[in-house]
Amino acid sequence: MRGREWIKGLRQDDAREVRARIAELERDLIATTPQRRHRRFDAGNELRIAKFRLERIEECIAGIAEKYGR
Repeated sequence: MRGREWIKGLRQDDAREVRARIAELERDLIATTPQRRHRRFDAGNELRIAKFRLERIEECIAGIAEKYGR
């Protein structure tokens, strides 16, 4: 059976990946190269979903730390 530190580590890895994806999406939205409207719309939706997912992952990590005092 895996310990809570292992689970917390997995969630932290997930958070790092989501943060990297958010940064990439933000760069895509800010880029000066002309993009089709549909592409920007997709990037905007994906950015919103990624930020929501990151918030939930961070709540999970905080809950683990709070519950077990680490």
